Amino acid sequence: MRRPAAVLALGLLAGVALTGCRTSPNVAAYIGDETITVEELQDAVAAHRADPSITPGEDPEYSRAILSQLVRAEVFDAAADHFGVSPDPGGLPELLEQLLGGQDPEAYFEQAAGQGFTRADALERVRQVALLRDIAVAEGAAEAPTEASLRAAYEQALAQQPAQVSIGYINVADQQTADEVVATLQADPGSYAEVAAPYLDLATLPAPQTVAVDELTSQLPADLAAQVAQSQPGTAFAAPVEGISGLLVVLVGEAPVPAFEDVRPQVEGQAFDQAASAGADLLEGYQSDLEIDVNPRYGSLEDGSVVATDGGVVRLLGAED
Repeated sequence: MRRPAAVLALGLLAGVALTGCRTSPNVAAYIGDETITVEELQDAVAAHRADPSITPGEDPEYSRAILSQLVRAEVFDAAADHFGVSPDPGGLPELLEQLLGGQDPEAYFEQAAGQGFTRADALERVRQVALLRDIAVAEGAAEAPTEASLRAAYEQALAQQPAQVSIGYINVADQQTADEVVATLQADPGSYAEVAAPYLDLATLPAPQTVAVDELTSQLPADLAAQVAQSQPGTAFAAPVEGISGLLVVLVGEAPVPAFEDVRPQVEGQAFDQAASAGADLLEGYQSDLEIDVNPRYGSLEDGSVVATDGGVVRLLGAED
């Protein structure tokens, strides 16, 4: 089962329209009825620059990056209020571990620090992903996962998985040795690793590998692939292979099926991804009615980031003007 991709680099999702707008020299950005003042932005930039754990960028780009982050946070706060969900989902460190699928969260924080963002900034992105999930559940676009729904998703994933087979092969010198190895493996397929150990310096797999049946011909010579495909699990046979000295003793087995508990994190992650994706669609619709104006002193808002512009102000809205 594939680990879901972490949706940690979120931008604003609404479209951009050039219009007239609200403007004040003391306001860096308007988000609906809320504002981010110039003083608030300057204080945020100064606090980031004073943090020894991060590497802030050069202005004016860095100020725009911080403003982008402040705007994004306000949008999600407004969306939480609109959809009636808590703006503080809680459990963010645990959710980050889930989203990273076993990768070290410290590496994520270090990457953020190298881009000029604090641990709190990094966890803010996690909060936003959690809010997307909560919005989807609140609006009925996704279900809160239950034991039953997770197990159903696990069974569905197994059913949709292409047919697979387990293959191991041991390179031996002659037919007599091949016959002995075949007999041993037929009697006890679980002894493969022990039987293969003396032959690891040859064309031998130390342990059986799982291969999709429809990929056999790309992994093995055509004749050998055909023989594997026709063999029942638990079968061992010997065959000559062009380019390999001696013979290969091949063990064909059933591909191992992961237990539910072993893949529970991946199943939960996939369910989370689906809910967050549904929440992103709902957020986009909400943002079409949310007016966002950026002070032209800082630039314009495009694809969720404040960027340099030659002039004018961007307002994001979907309502009449």
